[in-house]
Amino acid sequence: MNPDHAALLALFDREMREHARPDGPGVRVERTSDVVRQVGAADDWNGVVWSAPALDPARADAVIAAQVAHYAALGHGEFEWKLYAHDRPADLAQRLLAAGFEAEEPETLLVAPVAELSTAVELPHGVRLRTVRDAADVELMARAHERAFGSDWSRLRHQVLARLAEDPDGFVGVLAMVGDEPVSSARMELYPGTGFAGLWGGGTVEAWRGRGVYRALVAFRARIAAERGYRYLQVDASGMSSPILQRLGFAALSTTTPYMYRSH
Repeated sequence: MNPDHAALLALFDREMREHARPDGPGVRVERTSDVVRQVGAADDWNGVVWSAPALDPARADAVIAAQVAHYAALGHGEFEWKLYAHDRPADLAQRLLAAGFEAEEPETLLVAPVAELSTAVELPHGVRLRTVRDAADVELMARAHERAFGSDWSRLRHQVLARLAEDPDGFVGVLAMVGDEPVSSARMELYPGTGFAGLWGGGTVEAWRGRGVYRALVAFRARIAAERGYRYLQVDASGMSSPILQRLGFAALSTTTPYMYRSH
């Protein structure tokens, strides 16, 4: 990794993980000497976002067991350990698997300086972008997401509605519309007190893929991030979106894999 990327990864780890802030209303961040974790209601994101670089093999299993016990005591049957490729100890992934966690698809951690990204929004004919304003727009986001990804949006619906109602300055939702139909949706999470904003979503229904809608959504959100003074955009990118984002100027800094614990 080149020195600039190493410094940017260290900044990300410090601001977004070690000093993580709650990602929405009604959730809290808890810190111990070993981990930083988020705790909320069942429909919120619950999980470990950071583990201490000094976590050594002799103590790692006990720390993992303590997190399982902590969430179980709160009545949570499911939580995530968000593991990054550079986390220590080097065999932490194997230890999580041995403790009953299940690995989901890895994603690439991408970061770009906002000032180096294009903010020119170029859309195919017939498509327009607009921000999400109310609960009806959230339903349009849900429809686009479910058509694009084929997955249930009920938990995200809860989180987005809460952000829109209680923390609208920390969230931007965007719809790509053709007439009255949503063909893509995306969101941006703003993290006050850090230099980072996060891009999420961006799934486009099949008939409109390959026409530049995803790139337009990135540019639209980059422009808003620049206007609000954020220095970096961060994405946990799938294999489909990672090549597009790297062509737009994002750098791959690490990979991140969700390790899910589900009590049975």
